[in-house]
Amino acid sequence: MKPRFAWPDEPLIRAAQDGDLTSLTTVVLASQPHVRRFARSLCASPQDAEDAAQEALIILYRKIGTLRATGALASWMFRIVRNECLRQVRLLVSRSDDEQPAGPGADTAAEPSAEDAVLRRLEAERIAAAVAALPRDQRQVLVMRDVQGLPGRAVARALGLSDAAMKSRLHRARAALRHALAAGRPVEGDPRP
Repeated sequence: MKPRFAWPDEPLIRAAQDGDLTSLTTVVLASQPHVRRFARSLCASPQDAEDAAQEALIILYRKIGTLRATGALASWMFRIVRNECLRQVRLLVSRSDDEQPAGPGADTAAEPSAEDAVLRRLEAERIAAAVAALPRDQRQVLVMRDVQGLPGRAVARALGLSDAAMKSRLHRARAALRHALAAGRPVEGDPRP
């Protein structure tokens, strides 16, 4: 049976918000197992999860004073971790866009308009949110194979899967992502109704 960790209690959080360094350190250390669990469940890879957890704990340390309700620490940390995981997916997507070779006549193409840039960013956020909403096993395979561009066998080996199991998960992930995007599910911050 795994040990259960409790979130810090409200008096400790209040003391941390008031600037007590010992309380702040205790809040960060007590929150760490929960934050890591959130990150492992939301991020595509163990490395991304570790990066997101570290960033979230830094934000907790620096900005605990902005937490409005001391009883909302868990939901606040979940949102921070989720945003960090989405940010990492966006970075991967933008890196892959930057690495695409320019087509013929690309040097004479006009710069995209501000409207096109905003629409492209909104679409990237919608895709990132849809990827983040996938079940963890599907998200891992999809990101490693389609975003990071790793060979199928490397993905299967990294996740301890047979080639057939990796292909099956990838197929299910792609189908679920297509379905979510075709359904036009709005995501947070999406101005569409």
